[in-house]
Amino acid sequence: MTAQGDSTGHNGGGPQVVDLRTVSAKDLEPLLADEIGEWRRELDWDFAPSAELVRQYAGTNSLGGAALMVDGEVAGYGYAVLEEPRGIIGDVYVRPRGRVPRYEAELFGSLLTALQSTPRITRMESQLMLAGSEAAAMIRDSNATRGTPVRLFERRLMSRVGAIPLPPTNGVLESRFRLAGWDERYMQASSIVIAGAYKGETDSEINSQYRSPGGARRFLGNIVEFPGCGAFHRPSSFIAFERDTGEPAGMVLASFVAGDVGHISQLCVVPAARGVGLGKELLRMSADVLCRQGARLVSLTVTSANNTAISIYEKFGFRSVRTFFAYVWEAAV
Repeated sequence: MTAQGDSTGHNGGGPQVVDLRTVSAKDLEPLLADEIGEWRRELDWDFAPSAELVRQYAGTNSLGGAALMVDGEVAGYGYAVLEEPRGIIGDVYVRPRGRVPRYEAELFGSLLTALQSTPRITRMESQLMLAGSEAAAMIRDSNATRGTPVRLFERRLMSRVGAIPLPPTNGVLESRFRLAGWDERYMQASSIVIAGAYKGETDSEINSQYRSPGGARRFLGNIVEFPGCGAFHRPSSFIAFERDTGEPAGMVLASFVAGDVGHISQLCVVPAARGVGLGKELLRMSADVLCRQGARLVSLTVTSANNTAISIYEKFGFRSVRTFFAYVWEAAV
């Protein structure tokens, strides 16, 4: 995939969007340093592992994407990866000094145009935690006028300090469910939970991998194996099974996204097991282990339309610290 080289200016000295492969890893370094600092400052997230992957791929000129050049310096960049039939816009970032929403929108538009012209790519997904609401609106509106509408889904980053207090013993949970610590042999069972939990839900519109056990298994592999969602933390990850049938009923996966920050990267319960407190218990158990193993803060993300989940998180002391957007484009049938 090659990003389109459209220009945001009309002369050689003006801002320009260029192919990311024309930019050296050395020239990207100041921008990546800014991004690492902003992720830590704004989100309590250590972006350094992700930045290192960008360095590695940029150093081999194999990272498909776009760069924003201003006065001969790299002022912003974005990249996309292909997971046919979808393309993922993994990041769009413009340094704080001189940042304007138009730059973020034009970087995004360049990446989307490249994906749309890539054979066998019929869908784009993206979640940009640092891009603001003005940039999101520009992305939506500019693509609507081009006849390639991008849907926006508002999401929240929520966090709380410390572990969740231990609730009264729930006899129903103990008698009905068996909770087990995470193990790779539960990959298939967890995939079934995800596909069942998100069927017909907004989150399956945001992430198409939630729609089938096969897609969910690939999603789980990314959480467990790659640093984009932090360093996977096995001790704070659990799965629940129905005692009577052995069927998987719910799960929670967690990571450390910084040395002192834990993150609930996945929490879901199948419809048949809801309403008895299983999700709350999985959340409490995971947060408890994270805090006992060094997390001063526990965070999670949730789609703003999921009022039920947000209400539960707020009762547990989680507070919204940032609003961001997920973006979805699909080719016309």
